[in-house]
Amino acid sequence: MSDPVTAAADATGVAYEIVECDPALADTADFCEHYGYALEDSANAIVVMGKAEPPVLAMCVVLADRRLDVNRAVRKKLGVRRVSFAPGELTEQMTGMVIGGVTPFGRPDDLPLWIDAAVMGRERVILGGGGRDRKVIASPEILTALGGEVIEGLATPPA
Repeated sequence: MSDPVTAAADATGVAYEIVECDPALADTADFCEHYGYALEDSANAIVVMGKAEPPVLAMCVVLADRRLDVNRAVRKKLGVRRVSFAPGELTEQMTGMVIGGVTPFGRPDDLPLWIDAAVMGRERVILGGGGRDRKVIASPEILTALGGEVIEGLATPPA
């Protein structure tokens, strides 16, 4: 049986590396500190939910040292009055992935992928690997190869 994360990554044609990690260290800050990666090279995949009937969902990728602009940029892009981070249970139900391992690779086709433009300025990005036991490292172009839309100002820069 093919792993959906590596199958999706392979399909992009962009080179990538899988890095194994201790599941207890999967949270971005812990992973970077323990394994010696720069926080600004890490990106988080975050599922957001617009409060509508039915709820409107999207996956956003932002650098770990930035904050997703949920109340302005995401709300406007979703076209709803209220938006929040999707609860962990809904994220797992939608993607099959737990928080700490959420990745754009193998996400459902009907879940839009939005990428903060700052991610594209990195030489490489470290992303969740579909589980808390691994990460994917690749050029950010892999995200647009997955069909992601680059959005200026999706996240706010560090203070």
